[in-house]
Amino acid sequence: MKILGISAFYHDSAAALIIDGNIIAAAQEERFTRIKHDKNFPLAAIAYCLQAAGLTIEDIDIVIFYELPEKKFQRLLKTYLSFAPQGYTSFMKAMPLWLTEKLYQKQFIIKQLASFGKFRAERLQFTEHHLSHAASAFFPSPFEEASILVMDGVGEFATTTIAEGKGNQLTLTKQLNFPHSLGMLYAAFTYYLGFKINSGEYKVMGLAPYGRPIYAELIFKYLVDLKADGSFRLDQQYFNYCTGLTMTNQHFDALFGAPPRQAEAVLTQKEFDIAASIQAVTEEVVLTITRAMAKTDGTGNLCLAGGVALNCVANGKILKDGTFKNIWIQPAAGDAGSALGAALVAYHLQQKQPRVISEQADAMHGSYLGSEFSQVECETRLQNQSAVFAVFDDETLIAQTADALATEKVVGWFQGRMEFGPRALGNRSILADPRSPEMQKNLNLKVKFRESFRPFAPSILAEDVADWFDLECSSPYMLLVAPIKDELKIPMSEAENALFGIDKLNVPRSTIPSVTHIDYSARVQTVHQQTNPRYHQLLTAFKQGTGCPILVNTSFNVRGEPIVHTPEDAFICFMTTDMDVLVIGNCLLHKHQQTATIADKPTFAPD
Repeated sequence: MKILGISAFYHDSAAALIIDGNIIAAAQEERFTRIKHDKNFPLAAIAYCLQAAGLTIEDIDIVIFYELPEKKFQRLLKTYLSFAPQGYTSFMKAMPLWLTEKLYQKQFIIKQLASFGKFRAERLQFTEHHLSHAASAFFPSPFEEASILVMDGVGEFATTTIAEGKGNQLTLTKQLNFPHSLGMLYAAFTYYLGFKINSGEYKVMGLAPYGRPIYAELIFKYLVDLKADGSFRLDQQYFNYCTGLTMTNQHFDALFGAPPRQAEAVLTQKEFDIAASIQAVTEEVVLTITRAMAKTDGTGNLCLAGGVALNCVANGKILKDGTFKNIWIQPAAGDAGSALGAALVAYHLQQKQPRVISEQADAMHGSYLGSEFSQVECETRLQNQSAVFAVFDDETLIAQTADALATEKVVGWFQGRMEFGPRALGNRSILADPRSPEMQKNLNLKVKFRESFRPFAPSILAEDVADWFDLECSSPYMLLVAPIKDELKIPMSEAENALFGIDKLNVPRSTIPSVTHIDYSARVQTVHQQTNPRYHQLLTAFKQGTGCPILVNTSFNVRGEPIVHTPEDAFICFMTTDMDVLVIGNCLLHKHQQTATIADKPTFAPD
């Protein structure tokens, strides 16, 4: 049985293909179009999924869309009617689009699918947004039974959903509805801090350790009414997202004493403190929910999905809290992962097909589900770019790359299948030496072209993680934050602690300073030999040469650009940044040997 799942039209459109319950391919549209968070119908991602399996659209038994457009329209109408006459301007802007396009999404989807060949309309199905998320969280997990928590901005009506999974069954048990949304709350503060919603939330999370949560009490007093069972209400007099064109309003501004920060404006201690406060509030809400869930859970297992599940700091707090023994988080937790979840809904819930659980690992194949290029393709594409490169056998290539990293060279690493989800996990990565005190600042400013405060993640050999971090479990998808071991910490002096915000960044806080955030934490990725043997081999070689089983791992892109997809994307990014070495397949390139010029340097809007 061949099932294609699709998500589209809001952000991070994607497609995923499963055959007889096995995940074959999945990718976000942005990787192909080079438009970050591309929301358009995922034609390129669908084409890739079909090509990866050697199928045509006629071979697909079911195509399933990740949400119910009519139900979403009902929520929109209900919201505007509830707040009328407020929101008239927003209503008049939204209605023409819904009445001419969005209510006819079924016909539009059928037309788009027909561009691939003969497609019968009866093969198209729809499912609920949060059911897609829940399915993406539970069905690929390694658990026979689990509790499931979905938190995001909003689906059709739901913003927070609790579910139970057992075998091939999944039941939604509790639901919190719009406008009371933890995702919307965090997005409102993202907007207020001058960052883009649906992309800047990572910045708020990274900014939080520079501040103090001095506004948390204010947020709970005026904005969030949190109950003991984890349910909550947001006071809508402070927000504008229901009917307006902004996230917050003048009452919110008055509460925090100023209008929203302008994008790219200088960050002050106030922004640090607000970021710390909303992060603390988010963690308290999430922990209240999971503690309440644990009281009725008999499995000890928790699965997470939805955009809020990408808050790896909160995830780390859930793990540390210990109310659930085991946690599994869908690596593509946002709407992209819902394409996969929808396909799994069709297979397990609609078609009632059995679920096979592996004792060794989850069903995501390391989330390496995207495009790959053969060695011949890599060489041909690089030659067409006038690149200067040498080709080595595996052993020599690994040794030379590890040596370059040990001498503080910045390496672009392009291998195997592209990752599915927002994180580069060692196949489309920029790598560096974590022992360098200057590497974090240099990578941010000279390679990524992004704000200097943003932290970098460590990739570590899975077998060594307990020696370096307070983490007793695997974290293959870089979705858990954990403290570094006490013996690795370098205490900050009184004078260093007194430094203003980002000035603290330049103070080494551990023996691996480039991956140690200012609160002595790190967003850990454990690398496993069975899911990524090549990356595991590189880390092993680096450890043999340096004694350190860790590398800085950041996504292979610059600010505002999606993660690179093709060897050409990688070469252009390499040539237009201060990367020193590029490894594509078994091809190795040194920057100083290159003679090519990039005539049309790509530009990307700030994220």
